[in-house]
Amino acid sequence: MAAAAQALSGSGLLLAAAALALLAVAIGTDSWYETDARRHRERCRGFGHKRSDPPGSMSAPSSHLPLRARPPRALLPGRPPAPAPAAAAAALDSHCGRRFNSTVSGLWRRCHRAGYEPDSEELIRKGVIQRCTAVKYHYTSSSLPRNLPINITNTIRQDEWHALHLRRMTAGFIGMAVSIILFGWIIGVLGCCKQQELMQYVAGLLFLMGGTCCIISLCTCVAGINFELSRYPRYVYGLPEDISHGYGWSMFCAWGGLGLTLLAGFLCTLAPSLNTSRASIQKPRQENGAV
Repeated sequence: MAAAAQALSGSGLLLAAAALALLAVAIGTDSWYETDARRHRERCRGFGHKRSDPPGSMSAPSSHLPLRARPPRALLPGRPPAPAPAAAAAALDSHCGRRFNSTVSGLWRRCHRAGYEPDSEELIRKGVIQRCTAVKYHYTSSSLPRNLPINITNTIRQDEWHALHLRRMTAGFIGMAVSIILFGWIIGVLGCCKQQELMQYVAGLLFLMGGTCCIISLCTCVAGINFELSRYPRYVYGLPEDISHGYGWSMFCAWGGLGLTLLAGFLCTLAPSLNTSRASIQKPRQENGAV
């Protein structure tokens, strides 16, 4: 039984070390969320629309926004409704008015994907634009679109604060998770060296606590991404349907670290119970009247 308990404790510590490595890789890399705009750019290039936003911008609103554009043909007096092909072309034209580039996003940076867009790569080599820009964890009014009605500007400002709060929660809780898991791993190693069952049990509880913080962080990250994609107005913050987007390998590393952390916590809390049950079995029974 003692050998089994030591094996469980050692396995839990190895899993916790692997979880720390995966979480460190996830925190230090930028592939949490990926977009691929090559098909969209090809369609816009075939459509023949000339973009008016600065080259190399990752997702810059065009100066030709629907609020400042001419009203649709169907709303003009004396004009018949536009046919379906013309309406589809107008929708594509409004999407092509914004420049979308293939990007990867992490906790700290948002970068152009290497090798996806030759024109952006040329600008990066010339030093016109930077490959990566920092993710902001402080509020700034410079990110707000200009020349919009005051009610839409106020909505965007409130949404910006909400998105900022979600980003802060994601980074804060995953930092807490790594700190708690690292502290629990040190306690567990000391418990194995000194044969202290209580320290091993505390280490398991710390692993479970760190896993809880990691769950909060990852769920907040997913909520923040979904919130960014559904922000109002959609023509400023939404993505066209022909842009593929999804979670990257850094996100899967974080989820893998979460699973290993919970498993390590389960093993480390289970190991002391084996020694306790053995001690209770081997405890001699006292006869009646025995001193």
